[in-house]
Amino acid sequence: MAPHGKVYRGSVKDFQGFDANQDAEALYNAMKGFGSDKEAILDLITSRSNKQRVEICQAYKSLYGKDLIADLKYELTGKFERLIVSLMRPPAYGDAKEIKDAISGVGTDEKCLIEILASRTNQEIHDLVAAYKDAYGRDLEADIVGDTSGHFKKMLVVLLQGAREEDDVVSEDLVEQDAKDLLEAGELKWGTDEAQFIYILGRRSRQHLRLVFDEYLKIAGKPIERSIRGELSGDFEKLMLAVVKCIRSTAEYFAERLYKAMKGLGTRDNTLIRIMVSRSEIDMLDIREVFRTKYEKSLYNMIKEDTSGEYKKALLKLCGGDDDAAGEFFPEAAQVAYRMWELSAVKVELRGTVQPAGDFNDDGDAQVLRKAMKGLGTDEGAIIEVVTKRSNAQRQQILKAYKAHYGRDLMADLKSELSGSLAKLILGLMLTPAQYDAKQLRKAVEGAGTDESVLIEIMATRNNQEIKAINEAYQEAYHKSLEDDLSSDTSGHFKRILVSLALGNRDEGPENHTQAHEDAKKLADVSSNDSSDSLETRFLSILCTRSYPHLRRVFQEFIKMTNHDVEHAIKKRMSGDVRDAFVAIVRSVKNKPAFFADKLYKSMKGAGTDERTLTRIMISRSEIDLFNIRGEFIDLFDKSLHHMIEKDTSGDYRKALLALCGGED
Repeated sequence: MAPHGKVYRGSVKDFQGFDANQDAEALYNAMKGFGSDKEAILDLITSRSNKQRVEICQAYKSLYGKDLIADLKYELTGKFERLIVSLMRPPAYGDAKEIKDAISGVGTDEKCLIEILASRTNQEIHDLVAAYKDAYGRDLEADIVGDTSGHFKKMLVVLLQGAREEDDVVSEDLVEQDAKDLLEAGELKWGTDEAQFIYILGRRSRQHLRLVFDEYLKIAGKPIERSIRGELSGDFEKLMLAVVKCIRSTAEYFAERLYKAMKGLGTRDNTLIRIMVSRSEIDMLDIREVFRTKYEKSLYNMIKEDTSGEYKKALLKLCGGDDDAAGEFFPEAAQVAYRMWELSAVKVELRGTVQPAGDFNDDGDAQVLRKAMKGLGTDEGAIIEVVTKRSNAQRQQILKAYKAHYGRDLMADLKSELSGSLAKLILGLMLTPAQYDAKQLRKAVEGAGTDESVLIEIMATRNNQEIKAINEAYQEAYHKSLEDDLSSDTSGHFKRILVSLALGNRDEGPENHTQAHEDAKKLADVSSNDSSDSLETRFLSILCTRSYPHLRRVFQEFIKMTNHDVEHAIKKRMSGDVRDAFVAIVRSVKNKPAFFADKLYKSMKGAGTDERTLTRIMISRSEIDLFNIRGEFIDLFDKSLHHMIEKDTSGDYRKALLALCGGED
């Protein structure tokens, strides 16, 4: 049952009209004779609460003098057996069994230890320690100390005490001091003071730590997670990241664990079973909603695609429903979305990875490039070294110096000497940013078909100054206006969005709190029947014209007003290119580096590489925010941009991309 005053968020509830003897008899009949009725077993067990299952075990022993768990183990096999047997154990004994298995035998399952000890409440930890002693006659702390080492061991021992502060009264002074102490223990220190991280993250209350993380972001200019990745390592780093994630949102932590358990080839069934069982009577509804928001598909559908047989049926029963079908949005998902908006509002310095070269000599670089292309063969390495290590302004000077020195067009020479992906990358770098964007937009609209994704990416993410420069470059290169080409090649609301963005007239002022509330009301209003004030028109008039700081406030007001994230509302109420354009604007406002990190990841994941997108983003963001994109990339996908480029590309193209990337995170 839910704690007093709280809404129950589990997916499994007490069965109405429960009769332990009747259920025990039904299970006995399902297992007697040749074979067993697995459907009957899973239907009954997944529709009873854990407390009721414990009563069924007792009734079974009273009626038949047999151990129900032993009979289930005998009758069932494989993953289905593990799942059903796990459901029969009380939660503390289930956790105790998982930890015992994690530290028994050769090697230790550190991920299991981290998941359980980072996510449980004080009371759940105390119950776990007692259950472990009762089940195995051993001291849990002593067993963990004997099986782990270093700072990882120390933090596990701190968590095992179940002594996290639970006072909701927070001292602002202590919040500021803890944030400062964490910064000084890591980023500002030669080496790292791990003890300070252990003390603060292991003892302070959840409410207090959430505020500490917000304060840390303000003073460090980066989230605490990124500092932990940079300062700590190995299992200790993973444990501390798990603690931070659980402090922020336990539901989000488990949604991510479930997603990783099922994505890609193969399924991590132990993780899937452990989470589905342990959270089914705590916060499964919250996990489902965060999962749907974060991964754009329901937990139900992912389980359905990734598992089979009775095992699948039992997991789906524990899941409790399909959020793709329901289309609802619960408070936990709104809370996660709201936190993301608040984090995005903190001013973070944007940094490119390509800086102007010191001791720059345009004529010297022109000579190096000419030498690299003269005679038989081409020295691609020399070309990459010069072009990727100079700022765009310096490249423009090299173009002029090359013509003055040799009377030749450097772009034409590069075009004739290079080929394929490398040629596109190097030639793109030699254009000014506005010329490059104009060329990409021209390619997107000319010929048969339109590449709407390119139009959306560029038009939704450029500022007023960049848009105006693109308009001028487009007119100069193609002798027609960008607006005319966009108008003739698109239609309807999508055309209106692009034309509005192409004006480059977005407000640039600060937020207006009163106006933001009114704007949020306009976006939330689904009852308007005025065709001149359609949903798309209202969204266009706000999303395409208001300043970024103001829109962040609008989005926060929208969540408060509707318990929905504005992006979720767009996806639910719109479709096609209009939906995609508005979502891109929202994501760009929320966190532009994260928007580009996501696009880069999608360009390389799975079979094949979308080199056009990869090249376009690496060129266009290299002097603006590629360093920030790298940080978001590793936060979002647990792997570095450098690593993914290295794995997914080859040859000189890879060498040039890695030079632009600017380092391994």
